[in-house]
Amino acid sequence: MKLQFIGGASTVTGSCFYLQTNNMKFLVDCGMHQGNGADEMNRRPLAVPLEEIEFILVTHAHMDHSGLLPRVVRDGFKGRIITTQATRDLLEPMLYDSAAIQESDAAWETKKGMRLGKEPVEPLYTSEDVTSILPRFDLKPYNKVFHLGNGVKCRFIDAGHILGSASLEIWFQDSAKEKKIVFSGDIGKSGSPIIKDPSTASDADYVVMESTYGNRTHRPIEESINELVDAIKTTFKRGGNVYIPSFAVGRAQDLLFIINDLVRTGRLYKIDVYLDSPLAEEVTRVYASHPECFDAEAKELFSARERDYSMRLHFVRTVEESMRLNSLRGGSIIIAGSGMCDGGRIKHHLKHNIWRHDCGVIFVGYQAKHTLGRRIVDGARTVNILGEEVMVKAAIHTINGFSAHADRNELLAWLTAIDKSPKVFIVHGEDASADALKELIKARLGLDAHRPKDDEVVEL
Repeated sequence: MKLQFIGGASTVTGSCFYLQTNNMKFLVDCGMHQGNGADEMNRRPLAVPLEEIEFILVTHAHMDHSGLLPRVVRDGFKGRIITTQATRDLLEPMLYDSAAIQESDAAWETKKGMRLGKEPVEPLYTSEDVTSILPRFDLKPYNKVFHLGNGVKCRFIDAGHILGSASLEIWFQDSAKEKKIVFSGDIGKSGSPIIKDPSTASDADYVVMESTYGNRTHRPIEESINELVDAIKTTFKRGGNVYIPSFAVGRAQDLLFIINDLVRTGRLYKIDVYLDSPLAEEVTRVYASHPECFDAEAKELFSARERDYSMRLHFVRTVEESMRLNSLRGGSIIIAGSGMCDGGRIKHHLKHNIWRHDCGVIFVGYQAKHTLGRRIVDGARTVNILGEEVMVKAAIHTINGFSAHADRNELLAWLTAIDKSPKVFIVHGEDASADALKELIKARLGLDAHRPKDDEVVEL
């Protein structure tokens, strides 16, 4: 088998892996790049013969693992997209939302460029492109082996990251002995709200493993919840609002679960929480339709008590409703996307409120390099938001215990549980975290660990 690291090898986004064995060609994940220079990278033709690719196996619905699916179908891929039912159900609203953003951005760039005589800008893909991929999904349950043909068989196991997320086991035989490669996808952390803890593959000859938090550990969830309560109460005492940049998938649902429980148990007073994301509302409904993925506590919330919120939850649907939130002077929590502040309604909220010393901004997720969120977390005194320089005077809180990613110790534990002594390829991480995890794997587990470069090809 040949394995080529098309994307995500030396960065945290854009995961895409190309496999060839026994005259079969397929991809694992097909993700968008995010951050500085992302648009240019996303527009580059994928360096594989799309018309020859038979399958794309998708580990989960986050855009950095699946966001280019409509584009590759438009550009010539004619095969099946294989994933879990919950991932497919999440992908439909997420990809339509992504297409709407592509279309809107292209229209704005075209209008701006017309004054300079530039050619119209085409969107990366359109809503019609999204519609065209929906019949291509081939849905598989967790823990059941399925055959692709030519001696290749696969199985999805629960990665515990977001709803429907999976690690992927692939068996192949292009020599006398069958071998196995495992793609971790994004590994969740144990004890996360709502979904079950991650499962681990039983054995492997090769492992392609994410390293997002390969050089750090998370605070225990209870410490993070205490910090969240303190940040909210402190902001409210100053008379301001709390703004939480959040991804629409996974993080928003976890936050609603946690805040509702804090109000229910009396640690916070009954407060107004505004979920300013139509996509997050749709995703929340998808979550509610998949209780088979939940732990026991979440099953209770999303079934018998689906609408029994202790907090006052408001779904913000229209742009006009979102704009009216800027008239709220204090005492409310506004959750909006995107999680790294590089798009979505959170940018407008920050532009109107991050200069207010009475407000607070709480970051509860990873902030990639070159994103607006990363600049704020790194302590920038002024930031450019929607073309305007804005002072940062709001209190900035970073709480990493809510991450949906496993930390360094959990990554090592996940890998340790795999029998045999697999060769490990470290991907999906910035240099510091990926290098740290590679050295830990070598020192503590005695395994052969390698950091591939983008477009590198290895023989398995």
